[in-house]
Amino acid sequence: MPSLSTISSCEKFPILNPYNNEHVGELPFHTSEEIIQAVIRAKKAANEFRFSTPFQRRELLNKIATLVGKNDKELALTVCSEVGKTITEATGEIRRAQNTLRLSGDAGTFLDGEVLHCGIVNGGVDRQASITYHPTGVIGAITPFNYPVNLLCHKLGPAIAAGNAIIIKPSPKAPLAAQHFVDLCQQAGAPKDLIQIVHGGAKAAIALAESPIDLLSFTGGPEGGLALKRASGLVRCLMELGGNDPLFVLPDGDLDAAVKTAVAQRFEIAGQSCAAVKKLYLHEDIKDSFLQKLMSLVQEIKTGDPRNTSTVMGPVIDETSAQAVMARIENAVQEGAKILFGGKNNKTLIEPTVMDHVSPESDLFKYETFGPIISIRAFNNFDEAIDEVNKTEFGLQAGIFTNSHDKIRKMSRELQVGGIMVNEGPDFRAEHVPFGGVKGSGLGREGVRIAVREMSETRVVID
Repeated sequence: MPSLSTISSCEKFPILNPYNNEHVGELPFHTSEEIIQAVIRAKKAANEFRFSTPFQRRELLNKIATLVGKNDKELALTVCSEVGKTITEATGEIRRAQNTLRLSGDAGTFLDGEVLHCGIVNGGVDRQASITYHPTGVIGAITPFNYPVNLLCHKLGPAIAAGNAIIIKPSPKAPLAAQHFVDLCQQAGAPKDLIQIVHGGAKAAIALAESPIDLLSFTGGPEGGLALKRASGLVRCLMELGGNDPLFVLPDGDLDAAVKTAVAQRFEIAGQSCAAVKKLYLHEDIKDSFLQKLMSLVQEIKTGDPRNTSTVMGPVIDETSAQAVMARIENAVQEGAKILFGGKNNKTLIEPTVMDHVSPESDLFKYETFGPIISIRAFNNFDEAIDEVNKTEFGLQAGIFTNSHDKIRKMSRELQVGGIMVNEGPDFRAEHVPFGGVKGSGLGREGVRIAVREMSETRVVID
């Protein structure tokens, strides 16, 4: 591939359907200079939009949401074609995206400040501090392939609600739905240059990070996140960098509910979700009965053409990803793991796979695996299981099925993650609730209520 700085925007890259490798579209690369010029235009738009009212911002976001609703079938089919999500999954994403936009508009109307008294010590001055929140400026938003519309809305919604401009760079593996979405923003009456989109791969992402943006919001992997952090310098960064998320099932938990949750949250999008159930910690007392129930459900998962409504699980995003997943399965087996079900693939279609006796030192267990594999770990000692999870590099979310208040309390105090879901899986998320992790899982939080403040600047006036 030629250097990004030398290629013209007339050069285009193809987008392929991961299920059958069909050509579904093409879009132009953007050069570094074109990206900088887009940011410069966005700065002018941001300087004007910063004086908009919360009512005007909410009205714009609601108009965009309405247009997304009117174009939901086309958007869902685009997501299905370029990502390989089942049409059912894609339809659900577009529905959630509308909700994210509307909640963002609502959150912007409650971007409230506070007043603090300054005379808090003997002899302190009789003054008050007024704390308010103001637009940051231009947000650079880099989004992944797995939720190409809703994760875009999780960046765009709060950015607009806080009074900012935004430059979006979607994944080159799934940019078509994002392009369509930005086109709808223009139809909704977004001010000129307030919402822009640029296309390209890693070099375009670095170019955006190095440009004169005011905040960078990135969802992707740790390696890419570190490169972008270095490129962005002192620019504030919000980063969701993935997870290696556990689900604990204790003897007093609802096993039927836990089984259904594990299956639903691991095999959605062929296992390509940041907070999916990747590690299943089963107490020894219930392991056998749980696995019997689990295997029964996993065997019913129908794979195939994601456009068919009867398909439950589609392909992974491309053959390179499929080969990486299969290599981890093979290496785990060599290290002592046992395949209970699945373990084979046909190009990008990987069988839903359940593996037992997975070594905690295997790459499959230590690192995030974007593929449809559940790794089983049996435990008797809850403390030791928590310690094992805490030794890993990630800390996004976790789930636990139990009715023991003591176990819930212990886990919430000791487990080093950003979110703990009780009698639910780690992949549960509500659009307005803070979402993000600790350690290698990222910086800052998404979730529209907190993201509106993350994308604002705090101002203090004392008089």
